[in-house]
This record gives sequence, structure tokens and C-alpha cells, in this order.
Amino acid sequence: MPEIPGFAHHRVPVADDGTALHVAVGGTGSPIVLLHGFPQTHLMWRHVAADLAADHTVICPDLRGYGASDKPAEADPTTYAKRTMAADIVAVARALGHDRFALAGHDRGALVAFRAGLDHPDTVTHLAALDVLPTLDMWQAMHGTTAAVGFHLYLMAQPPGLPERLIAAAPDDFFGHFLDLWGTDPAAIPAAVRTAYLDACRAAVPSIVADYRASAGVDVAHDQADRDAGHRLRMPVTVLQQDWGAALGFDAEALWRAWAPDLNHRTVSYGHFMAEEAPADVTKALRALLARRP
Repeated sequence: MPEIPGFAHHRVPVADDGTALHVAVGGTGSPIVLLHGFPQTHLMWRHVAADLAADHTVICPDLRGYGASDKPAEADPTTYAKRTMAADIVAVARALGHDRFALAGHDRGALVAFRAGLDHPDTVTHLAALDVLPTLDMWQAMHGTTAAVGFHLYLMAQPPGLPERLIAAAPDDFFGHFLDLWGTDPAAIPAAVRTAYLDACRAAVPSIVADYRASAGVDVAHDQADRDAGHRLRMPVTVLQQDWGAALGFDAEALWRAWAPDLNHRTVSYGHFMAEEAPADVTKALRALLARRP
């Protein structure tokens, strides 16, 4: 199993029901938490984490429902709500001795980071989101035939049963499809890492579907409530994003700025798996974010 060199592994309880997350930790200095996306695990940060660990304490969890973290059954819509998953991350950081920390997320992890920034503004000092829109904006932006690129969002939004059975029938084909489609540099995800991703996803079909199902329901409700209340991200925010707007007809920077007044938004030319395809650039962007005054 590939690992991040020099990182220790911990199992950290995060909820009263006994749910625990698998967490890789390395380095010393001010803390930054890195949250992975789909269909990956904390390993997606292996290059960036090793670099940042030179002068930061770097915390890389597997999100609940993913990787080696616990995968509680979907008891109700809140089990995999981003609000619940964000509370997990705050609990991990506190268990490791950090009451305040910077937070960066990619894809699904960016949605968790976004929710953490709104729910825990005195805890999250800086926030980075890689290649995602906030959930509410994502659903509003998707329309017409161009929304076919997000077919998996609609599939996994369905009630429990059918999506789990369909995906479990050919999990490597399903998850491998996104690893192939969304990247621009196949060499960025070596065979051993790809195998680790597919093994982890194969063992987590119900929880991954539950995560996506929450984003079509309870997560939208939470975002809408914050929008209606005028809540914003109070910390410095950096967003790195592919040019989705050209295809789907929206202004990504404007959508993000409505949530994040202190925003540095940059459109990038590399693929979705940017922390693996362009780790030096991503690391540079994170260091620049950390240098901004909260």
C-alpha cells in the first residue's frame, strides 16, 4: 500500500457513535488539514503533503465513508451531510491538539471544507477549494445536455437501493471511468496508487453513494439556509478551478465571490486531479494562501 513518506498513521474517534477516521500526520509547525476528493483517498495529497510538512503540521484524513476510515450505515440524511463530515474534521484536529487550522479540500473534500468554513469560522483560519463549486451553486449551474458530464451526481442522488446495486455490479469500471476521464496526465496516478483508490472505493460503495445523496438533499438545504441568512466565509479563500464555465455557461469566480469576499480565484489548465498532476503549483498556491492575513 503506498504511503506518504515520513507520515504517521492514526485512528481518531470523531463521533459519539464510535465513528473514527484514519489520519496520516506529518511535519511540524502551524497546522493545515488536507481533504481528498472522489474517487480517491488521502493519498492524493502525497506530493503536496510531503512538501508542506517541511514547515507545517500536515493532517490528511480519509473522509468518513472513504479509504480506511469508518463507513457508518446511512441511518438518516445527516449521516453523510457535509455538516457532519465537517464536524469530523474539527474533531480530528482537536484530538491532535489544534483548535485552529488551515483547511484545503479537493472535490468532495472541498465541499466538506466549505461547510467547515461556514459552520466553524473561528476554527478555520484559511480555506482552499480545488475544482468544485459550492453544492447549491453546482446544482443550479447544471442544466441541459451539458449536465451529462455529471451523470454520476444524478445517479447517486436516487433513493437507497438502485444506485448501490448498479455501481457494486462493476465498481472498478465505474470508479475507474472517472480516474480516466477527469485527468490529463495518466502518469500522475501510478498503477499502485490507482489500485489503492479502486480497492478503497470497491469497499465503500454504500457510503460513497450516501455522501453524494446527501449533496442532493440535506447539503443543499444547509447551503440555502446560509445564503438566505447572508452568511459568508470570513477567512481568506483560494480557489483553483478548471474552466467549467466555458462549457456550462456560468462565471465560477462570481459564484465563489458571493460566498467568499476575501477570494483569490484562479482558472488552471491542468486536469481535475490537480494535486497529483501539478503538485508544485498547488503547493505554491497553498503557501500563498497561508501567507495572507486572516
